[in-house]
Parts: sequence; C-alpha cells; structure tokens
Amino acid sequence: MTNTTKDLTVREREVLRFLVEGMSSREIAEKLYISINTVQYHRKQLLHKTDSRNVAELIGKAYKLRLIEFD
Repeated sequence: MTNTTKDLTVREREVLRFLVEGMSSREIAEKLYISINTVQYHRKQLLHKTDSRNVAELIGKAYKLRLIEFD
C-alpha cells in the first residue's frame, strides 16, 4: 500500500463499506445524498490509496488489511 489506513477519509470509509456490501454507485449516491460522480471520485481515490487495480482487489485488501470494521 502506498498510504496507511489513517489516510482514508470518513467519506471514503463509508463508500468502501457500501462497496463491500455490493452496492452500486447509484445506490451509494442515494444512501449518502451525494452525486454518482462524487461516489466515483471516492472510489478512484480508494483505488489509488490502496494501490488496487479494480474494486474486487480493493475489497480484498479491505478485508485483508481491515480498512473498515466488519460485522
């Protein structure tokens, strides 16, 4: 990873949580009352910060590195 988990913003953690739950960008946008473009921006930032090539890899790293708390 290029950055530590401390570098994730609160909003990035929220978006990551919903991605892990399998929600689409549209669903996340509706849930957080933000635009789809904003969701896509946060997803792009998450990919960059975790050095992930795609959302599947991001989710794998989220589990492995415990980037968010899981139930």
